[in-house]
Amino acid sequence: MKNLKFGPAALERPVVQRALALAFVLLLLVSIAAVRPAFAAGPDAITPVEDFSKELDKLKKSFGDLGRKIDESTKAIEGYSDVEKARKEIEDLRGAVAALLDAVADNGGLATLGDKALGRAREKLKELEQDTRFKPEERAFLVEQWRKLRDDTERATQELGGARTRFAELLRTLQANEDFIDELVQIRQAQKVIEVIHQLTRDIRGASDQLQRLIGAIKPPGA
Repeated sequence: MKNLKFGPAALERPVVQRALALAFVLLLLVSIAAVRPAFAAGPDAITPVEDFSKELDKLKKSFGDLGRKIDESTKAIEGYSDVEKARKEIEDLRGAVAALLDAVADNGGLATLGDKALGRAREKLKELEQDTRFKPEERAFLVEQWRKLRDDTERATQELGGARTRFAELLRTLQANEDFIDELVQIRQAQKVIEVIHQLTRDIRGASDQLQRLIGAIKPPGA
């Protein structure tokens, strides 16, 4: 990972700005010397000057955009190459897994949640079977409803238990492969670095093409 990180002095913005400024100065000096004879040649001499001016405006914008992209790419590569950042991701994942395991463990809050609901349904059914406040047909209706609720709660609790157990097993598997996951995270970051480098290469080539067009415009008519 560290081999992919750019040197901090190689891409500092002030260096880029000074280089761009020097390039502009040299280009302007060359252009002045090149187009000066053209003014003596007549009205047609205006055309190459205008062409040069247009290309120069394009190049200014291109160089400004390129400087910004270089800065952004540098920050991105430094971020992707940051080993401590990758380790933090693993630490965050480890903490999330541990918290979830506490919740879905056999003695965790999720396991007791279903048992509490089932216990409540059973207790209510037992109370109604002995309750004398209602008419026989009313009590029979209530008992039947709570029997159905007890059975439904029992099935729901079993389904929850199965899902909880499977999830806990997967979490433990994830926990056992933390080192491998750490390597996968670093591979992902290295791939991101390559993507940034490829994009920066395309941007620099585009700026080079514009610079070549500008240099091609620095000549008097008929040259």
